[in-house]
Amino acid sequence: MRHGGDIYRNKVKMDFSVNVNPLGIPDSVKRALIEAVGECSKYPDIKAEELTKSVAGMAGVSEDSLLFGNGASELFMAIVHAVKPERIVIPVPSFYGYEWTAASTGAEVVYYEMKEEHQFSLKEGIKEFLTDETDLLFLANPNNPVGNMIEASLLEEMAEHCKEKGILIVLDECFLEFTGEEGSRSFKNKLAEYPNVIVVRAFTKIFAIPGVRLGYLLCGNQELKNDIKRQLPEWNLSVFAQAAGRAACEEGEYLKETVSLVKEEREYLAGELRQAGIRVYPSRADYLLLKTGWLLYERLLDKEILIRDCSNFRGLGKDFYRIAVKAHSENELLIKTIKEMEEAKECRK
Repeated sequence: MRHGGDIYRNKVKMDFSVNVNPLGIPDSVKRALIEAVGECSKYPDIKAEELTKSVAGMAGVSEDSLLFGNGASELFMAIVHAVKPERIVIPVPSFYGYEWTAASTGAEVVYYEMKEEHQFSLKEGIKEFLTDETDLLFLANPNNPVGNMIEASLLEEMAEHCKEKGILIVLDECFLEFTGEEGSRSFKNKLAEYPNVIVVRAFTKIFAIPGVRLGYLLCGNQELKNDIKRQLPEWNLSVFAQAAGRAACEEGEYLKETVSLVKEEREYLAGELRQAGIRVYPSRADYLLLKTGWLLYERLLDKEILIRDCSNFRGLGKDFYRIAVKAHSENELLIKTIKEMEEAKECRK
């Protein structure tokens, strides 16, 4: 599997393989989805005007900068089809969706390998890959599956370098709201200065609605935004997606509670896993990258607990796993299960 969440082909009681908000779907969003059933006899608003106003207010951005998609994945695909890049650079390990998108273009794809000795963090060396022949760069902040963030000064240096070289940066901020640093670390307020940067976000993880499919991009280049829009279906947002999005935009307290909970539970998980002898990489998102020689994926699945086997992530290989930060009771059960398996030597190769 190239993604987590394969609950359809496994018997699963607890799914730690997908990184959705441990608070679950906000009640207001649930109500909006139920009420949207009554709108199914109508076409959804092709311009998504009310949703646009709501997201612009929530994110503090111009309505003109917004474009919506059926999840971030649809937007990634629309961007590359609009730009038609011939050479794409992707730092790895990173989200497989970038590779999937790049493969649809026939472009040359160059991988910049982030090193384990640097905690898989982005370094200055990537600039050597950003040549005059490069058309597009995928970045994630925070990165997935690691959860670390790009140094703010390096990100701005790269944006400036790419502007000079005519390279488009697609900056994935889908997990940034979990960090509590969205206000200071988002690139959304620099898009006028850097028309070569597109910020992509989604409601998927932060509002725990992966089944609804709702993402958006922020772009300060109107011509480019219009080119991307022409690659999207006319009615790509259902009445459910638009209703859920409008309701979610009012959930300011939910977002604050999310940041606090994720930080507390992430620290709990990391501490307990390290005590158990598992290597845990620093993360500021709602997931942790682990390394251990134990057969962690297989043995936990025997217990009907699903985690993400990261062996197929380019740049990682065997012994790497990713777990989501969930509610405390679930995190406790995961830790208890791992410790019991280790005591019984069930995890050993």
